[in-house]
Amino acid sequence: MLEEISRPLVAWYRENKRDFPWRDKNQAYYTWVSEIMLQQTRVEAVKPYFLRFIQELPDIPALADCPSEKLLKLWEGLGYYNRVRNMQETARILVEKYNGQLPASYEELLTLKGIGSYTAGAIASIAYQIPVPAVDGNVLRVYSRLVGSYEDITKASVKKQVEKTLGEWIPKDCPGDFNQGLMELGAVVCVPNGEARCPVCPLKDLCTAFQKQIVGELPVRAPKKERNREKRTVLVIQDGEYTAIRKRKEEGLLAGLYELPNVPGHIKREEALKLVKEFNMEPLHIEKLEPSKHIFSHIEWRMTGYRIRVASIDRQSDNGLIFIKRKMSDMRYAIPSAFRAYVKYMKEEKE
Repeated sequence: MLEEISRPLVAWYRENKRDFPWRDKNQAYYTWVSEIMLQQTRVEAVKPYFLRFIQELPDIPALADCPSEKLLKLWEGLGYYNRVRNMQETARILVEKYNGQLPASYEELLTLKGIGSYTAGAIASIAYQIPVPAVDGNVLRVYSRLVGSYEDITKASVKKQVEKTLGEWIPKDCPGDFNQGLMELGAVVCVPNGEARCPVCPLKDLCTAFQKQIVGELPVRAPKKERNREKRTVLVIQDGEYTAIRKRKEEGLLAGLYELPNVPGHIKREEALKLVKEFNMEPLHIEKLEPSKHIFSHIEWRMTGYRIRVASIDRQSDNGLIFIKRKMSDMRYAIPSAFRAYVKYMKEEKE
């Protein structure tokens, strides 16, 4: 069956593939950047980030030389900032050892930081036409339904077996289109949420799950562990011109990024005002802000906030805060999307 899917799959892909700015460029760097960006981020959301990133950093040497704060600013909104840090570290190795190019070798790609079997497979097959698989969540779902497998696709052993099996059947003349066809099929037809669009699937006559009417039962996934929930209070501290931010520690969650001052728990107005005074500022007005939620991979923040107008800001005070003018965050400071609900107040005029 797997031998029979390549021809209709590739034909369908070439006819129906979506238009993305990183596709059909025969550019390993574009494939690398896009695949890292697409981890845990929707395709439509990635497009503007990709275009901005490539415009500013058009090749691997540019990525290697980019100042850290500019790099994080270009990544702002995509989350998982260690991904782009790893990319820069790898880019510097590529400049030093590979003349600023990604190696045309699956095995060598795997030795680079931040590049696992899926990303290495995508780069090798799409950019260099090397017949190796690229197995992501979409591919695992399509494969499970095609062969009617009830094995848990969250297990590393299952993914490894799928990689091995697909590696034996991947067409040598068009491995990139084959891999992208499986990904595309999983994204727009054999979809993860909602009902699969089996009537328009080019592989329905070969699909075990469709023939046995068990599509809704597959794939099998172990239930996710419940995330830890943390309460936090965010403070938007402003005078007429400046807003207070601070830099996070260089390790741990959101390492080295900028943030609005915040504290654990949901504190009361009086406690928020006391904190501002401890920063050596005199509060004039406090306004309760709307609640917000942000989900990390293993933690969920349940946030509330206050916007506090102060009499004046002592920019020389040793209180760990940085004071920036409105719109300055757009140009320089990378503030994680976790604070998106409150960052908008940095740019509003306060009556």
